[in-house]
Amino acid sequence: MTVLPWQPGTTPLMLAPMQGLTNRALRAYFIEHVRPDVIFTEFMRVNTAPAGESLNAVDRRDIASEQDGVPLVVQLVGHGREALVSAARVAQDAGAVHVNLNMGCPYGRMGGGMTGGGMLRCPGDLAEVIPALRDAINGSFSVKIRAGYDDPDQILSLLPLFESSGVDFLVLHPRTVVQKYDGVADHGVTARVTRETRLPVIANGDIRNATVGGRVLGETGAAGLMLGRGAIADPLLFLRLRGLESHEPGREERRTELDRYLREMLMRYGRLFCGDTQVLNKVKEIIAYLDDRELLKPLKELRRAKTVRAFEAALAGLC
Repeated sequence: MTVLPWQPGTTPLMLAPMQGLTNRALRAYFIEHVRPDVIFTEFMRVNTAPAGESLNAVDRRDIASEQDGVPLVVQLVGHGREALVSAARVAQDAGAVHVNLNMGCPYGRMGGGMTGGGMLRCPGDLAEVIPALRDAINGSFSVKIRAGYDDPDQILSLLPLFESSGVDFLVLHPRTVVQKYDGVADHGVTARVTRETRLPVIANGDIRNATVGGRVLGETGAAGLMLGRGAIADPLLFLRLRGLESHEPGREERRTELDRYLREMLMRYGRLFCGDTQVLNKVKEIIAYLDDRELLKPLKELRRAKTVRAFEAALAGLC
């Protein structure tokens, strides 16, 4: 029996994979301060060229069964049965225990091509891909998926395939691929899916605060939550959902937490990346998810900073 990446009988809170953002340094911050139940790698691109390595050397170095004691799920994005199976085997040889297939990314070639959310354009191909991956993966095998390519009911037609193939759990973002992030995530779709399948469903999408997270869990019957943009904006969202922090932080609490968060990420990025420009660009990717109305002025100054020193000086405006 496959072991899931969370403890039986618990409601897992997962940190979403966000390309270019949830790198090893950011994951380490979350593990130290809020300890998600499950974390994911950024997606690893599968090379379809016959003569090349299915996963590049940089990605292979990030593969493991866990990070600092938290189960780590390796996410693959690609197309073609042979290429995906080869990549899954390479990942396992490098130490992966939990493997996820990205069928949800809506951007660029991921949405318009045959990978990521684009896989939903050719659902007939999945009847070959999904069972083959299940056969190749010894540990847990999961799928992160949109509700459909352009039809939010498409997911319902795929459930029998996922169940018969032995997929262990689904992570569902209830928008279509063509929607990207327009509109709102329709967790009515999440509720329908949880009623229609015996597989654990992890709800993902527009969970920006603890009130919404609690409502999604209660109204959908989801097995757990995956937190992405909401968690990047407020890492303490994990603790708020566990009842260990207030649901809505006060103004001073928010300022203090943001100051700590951003200063520490500057330090962590300084160890991971080369040069001030790269460090500054990476921390500004975090800033892009911060939209506190009461902090509009200091956040604007942080976005305008041209050097790490200027960024640190602008941080004083938070407190």
